[in-house]
Amino acid sequence: MGFVLFRGSFRSGRGAFAGPRTMSKRSQVSPKISAVSFLLLVLCPLVFPQAKPNSDTKSLVFTHVTVIDATGAKPEPNMTVVIKNNRIASIGKSGKVRVPRPALVVNARGQFLIPGLWDMHVHTSDKSFLNLFIANGVTGVRDMGGSPKEFELLQQWRAQIRNKTLVGPRIVAAGTHVDGPKPTGRPNSLNASSAAEGRQAVDILKERGADFIKVYSMLSREAYFAIAEEAKRQKLPFAGHVPAAISAAEASDAGQKSMEHLFGVFTACSSDEVRLRNELVTAVAKTGFSIFVQAEIAAQLQTISTYDDKKAAGLFARLVQNKIWQVPTLAGWQTLTIGDDSHFRNDLRLKYIRPEKRETWRLQRTALLQSLGTEYLSRRVELFDKQLTVVGEMHRAGIRLMSGTDTAAPFLYPGFSLHDELTLLVQAGLTPMEAVQAATRNPAEFLGLLASLGTVERGKIADLVLLEADPMQEISNTRKIAAVVIAGKLLTKSTLRKMLAGTVAQGE
Repeated sequence: MGFVLFRGSFRSGRGAFAGPRTMSKRSQVSPKISAVSFLLLVLCPLVFPQAKPNSDTKSLVFTHVTVIDATGAKPEPNMTVVIKNNRIASIGKSGKVRVPRPALVVNARGQFLIPGLWDMHVHTSDKSFLNLFIANGVTGVRDMGGSPKEFELLQQWRAQIRNKTLVGPRIVAAGTHVDGPKPTGRPNSLNASSAAEGRQAVDILKERGADFIKVYSMLSREAYFAIAEEAKRQKLPFAGHVPAAISAAEASDAGQKSMEHLFGVFTACSSDEVRLRNELVTAVAKTGFSIFVQAEIAAQLQTISTYDDKKAAGLFARLVQNKIWQVPTLAGWQTLTIGDDSHFRNDLRLKYIRPEKRETWRLQRTALLQSLGTEYLSRRVELFDKQLTVVGEMHRAGIRLMSGTDTAAPFLYPGFSLHDELTLLVQAGLTPMEAVQAATRNPAEFLGLLASLGTVERGKIADLVLLEADPMQEISNTRKIAAVVIAGKLLTKSTLRKMLAGTVAQGE
């Protein structure tokens, strides 16, 4: 397995998890339960059969490693990190920290230890995704909703993870998202056409075990504000899309904890906001979500020429004051900028996706691009560059960002695409440290778990990723994974490769 007690190394040449090559253009990047019960669920120690090397010892020790703790401090070279049970017991300079016995000692000279990564916008519709998350260093995810059946499966997987019979990340889940009335609302949603139905949806989701409420695009003003009020009364966070009928400023004032995909932000920064929002509301009232996406993108295109710096500054200050988080899902937007379908057909990561899912992805992407029209197709790179610029402006204004991918929308790969997202955040203007924090410290703070997760510090749960190259020098080095530690249990590079090999879709 590449290690021995008190001696060992995971060093190798090229990382096994390197993604597609970076392209030349800036815009083209390769690829409820109670609070107590919730914390028990999320923080439960996990045991993995693959991690036998340290299953019968009490300590795991990394020596001579460079620690990037994600607090914002400079990387610390030549460190020893001692893990006992599932917690970081001590950190200090190698040679000055007592190494307990018995212990599994990993000589990590030339390697880099960061906190486990979080993808804060996923839809975990397939059990195979769990292995892909872990193999890519994603030790936690926020599932943003699916059908009632998918939520039932997700709860089963969470229970199996909790019972130590399944390998998987920590999961925070919305359950089923809440949308407007049928037929314009999505068919698998809890559909609310009134304030009473909005409040009832919150009750239903809390009873089902949702950790937060996911609001969606077609909600009426009446239903949305009722949901906001009831979620606050029930002590449940609510997050998600900014509905067509609500402005980003109103959503912020109502207490929406995070906003996804930049929806509503561009319109709110336009000097022509009122007209654009009225057109959006009129469009979605007739047809629903597919038209919402078209109308949202049309509004964003118009905002390129009507972007008002003063309005944007006012909105961003309001979001900062209300402590609103933004999950821009740049990796999702970036997939739409690529015109050559061979880019997707030749992506090596496709082998981890079931053949029928690949075909669904192809059809969905083709249909969406056709629906968006010729103007978008001719200006999509220009729009994506503006999206990157706006994300950078929000960051500089003090809005807190989190990494999220919208996995598994078309050609967004569980685990792999998070590394694409980190690269895009750096392109938007974040430093490599800030991008790493967007996937580590920030999610832990957002979830109220910073006392136990999110940074490499003494006393915290040992969810860690060991890298073969320095992500502070090049953010894409987060792909070069030598090992993953989850709740103190070591998964070696060999084990991670076996997990990936076992996930290759049938028919390969």
